[in-house]
Amino acid sequence: MDFNADHFSLFELPPAFRLDAALLDRRYIEMQTRVHPDRFASAGDAERRLSLQWATRVNEAYQTLKKPLPRARYLLHLAAHDLGSENNALMPADFLVEQMEWREAVAEARSAGEHHELEHLHHRLQRDLLERYEEVARLLDDQHDLEQAADRVRRLMFLEKLLGEIDDAMAACEE
Repeated sequence: MDFNADHFSLFELPPAFRLDAALLDRRYIEMQTRVHPDRFASAGDAERRLSLQWATRVNEAYQTLKKPLPRARYLLHLAAHDLGSENNALMPADFLVEQMEWREAVAEARSAGEHHELEHLHHRLQRDLLERYEEVARLLDDQHDLEQAADRVRRLMFLEKLLGEIDDAMAACEE
């Protein structure tokens, strides 16, 4: 095993946004079985330390590849393409206005204790996210358009954060 291998190579997967999640899970379990620190409990200090480093590396790689947003960000990183996520000026004004409207709707539903409306917003946003992730898959895997993919990933970062805010608002309504 090469400690410097990228996450995809670590699990012997092609570097692509679309991946076989079941295969990733199987490879993760196989890797953890080989490197888990419990297997090295009676080994020397150096072997135990190396096992812990490998287990940490495998966990980090798995967490990155298993979720679509970190996986897309990682693919852009591998391609040495700057995401530009620290600069909101890159976001189109209409998208930012849409975000404000979403957040206002969430705030209103939360303050009114309208759990049903929050669920509706949650489901609507999840459907939108699925469509947007399909677009990212086409841009990264099929068209290799890193610039457009980076733009869509920046938008997805906003939307995933919004989904978390909706989840938090639903939890607050349940309390």
